[in-house]
Amino acid sequence: MNKQKFIEKFIAAFFLLVILKIIGIIAQLFHEGFWSVMGTLAIFLIIAVVIFMVLKNLENKEKERNSSGYKGGSGSENFYVESSLFDRIRNTYEELAQKYIAEKDYKKAAKVYINLLQDHYRGAKTLEKGGFYNEAAVIYLKKLKNKSEAAQCYEKARQYRKAIDLYKELEQKEKVGDLYREINDVKSANTYYQMVVDDYVHNHQMVKGSLIYRKKMEMPDEAQKILLKGWEEDRDAFNCLNNYFANVTDVKKLGREIRNLYQKTSSEQKIIYLEAMKHEFRKSSDLRETTRNIAYEIIADKINTHSEIVNELKHFNPQDEVILKDISRYKTGRNRMFRN
Repeated sequence: MNKQKFIEKFIAAFFLLVILKIIGIIAQLFHEGFWSVMGTLAIFLIIAVVIFMVLKNLENKEKERNSSGYKGGSGSENFYVESSLFDRIRNTYEELAQKYIAEKDYKKAAKVYINLLQDHYRGAKTLEKGGFYNEAAVIYLKKLKNKSEAAQCYEKARQYRKAIDLYKELEQKEKVGDLYREINDVKSANTYYQMVVDDYVHNHQMVKGSLIYRKKMEMPDEAQKILLKGWEEDRDAFNCLNNYFANVTDVKKLGREIRNLYQKTSSEQKIIYLEAMKHEFRKSSDLRETTRNIAYEIIADKINTHSEIVNELKHFNPQDEVILKDISRYKTGRNRMFRN
């Protein structure tokens, strides 16, 4: 079959498809609004006319080539014509979609992507860009089976119940809690936040668990308990202790907490406690005496087994040049002792 005959048959098939499509669009009047159907029909007719013009142009060019005596018609040439034709049609659709987007007519652009290009993802994204979140969510769910994108669209549309159902299926417990708070269902929100806390504790992520208690459940005492648990069980001990102290805003109360907790600290944890004291020492002048005294106790207790701990003295005496010399003399004397 030569190119001209192929194009003629394609035009005939195209007309048949156009007629069937028009009938299908008109049939939508039974379950869609009149103007919505007319809009779809108008878009289709415009595109059909453009494609027909492209086909006629190709047919005229082929006639001219045949009349000039050109012979051809191999299988590879037919394939080239078919590919070129479909590429032109696709490019026409692409240009039309971009034209509608430029005009901010996102619904029409989405219809081109979905109905003509069969690109549901770009259709959904176009609807989302235009603020048609519910419509986009339906495409994500029914056509793309993408619950995550659909949930985000329902959330943007403030369809929180629908979003909650999807986030539950996705097991995004913290997000479920957040959305329950949006609809003022505090009890349900806290139920899901507690699940999140339990997961964090199970994975020894005490600081993250404490933040859920403090920031989202508004339970500061529970937050402190979980941090204390992490410190006592040596689960990210330093960060738990540091956050525990950071949550005490009253300086006098903080001083008491530092002293009381130190009394309960095991020998194995004292070096970590010393590291925390360096942070607390810099917080307030009211804490310096307390933190310095505790630091001296720890250094004196550990210096025989951890000689390098003597260097920590400078952190609690930042302006004292004499202490630096004392540290240097101690280290020099200790080195001589070991050499001898």
